[in-house]
Amino acid sequence: KYYFTIIDAPGHRDFVKNMITGTSQAERPCSSVRPPMESRSRPGSTSSSRGRSGSTQLICAINKMDRQEVKYSEEKFKEVVEELTKLLKNVGFKVAEQVVFVPISAFKDDNINKPSPNTPWYKGPTLLQALDNLKVPEKPTTKPLRLPVQDVYTITGIGTVPVGRVETGTMKIGDKIIFLPSGKSGEVKSIEMHHEQVTEAGPGDNVGFNVRGIDKND
Repeated sequence: KYYFTIIDAPGHRDFVKNMITGTSQAERPCSSVRPPMESRSRPGSTSSSRGRSGSTQLICAINKMDRQEVKYSEEKFKEVVEELTKLLKNVGFKVAEQVVFVPISAFKDDNINKPSPNTPWYKGPTLLQALDNLKVPEKPTTKPLRLPVQDVYTITGIGTVPVGRVETGTMKIGDKIIFLPSGKSGEVKSIEMHHEQVTEAGPGDNVGFNVRGIDKND
């Protein structure tokens, strides 16, 4: 139903900086947790940062339900849901309205794209159905164009190609855009998204665009 750009944000305490960088760009978080809830797998800091990102929808995939100590147990699943519910309420989520808990096994393909016979007690959506059920956030298309440049490439036969994510406004072919802090301007010659040429890009789109009249170092 949607195109998804996946940002892999690790939940381990040693990679908090990476996690913050990733979640700050995400529109809809999907958290993966494994039962039982051991101390090293508790997602407290992750759920907190995701709560601060401003998202009002969250998918919690309870993974590795096929593990020997879990064996697709409904009781184990409920234990994880109960603990996660407490954490998520503490960071402002209205769990009943905004959070979906899905028991899965990525390795065994349980409840990924079709209901699993191993969890007959679960009547909710599969992981892909939960993703399809997400509501598209209202996009700030009427605001001025803002696109933090993540990297810049020089491609033979094409020229200068900055890449980044549109935060506000829209970018169209032929637009004159200004780069800061240099103050230099250039014209958008082409825009590419998901390896396809497009005529415009809006908030949330990760794009590469060719610019006329500007150098990589500008």
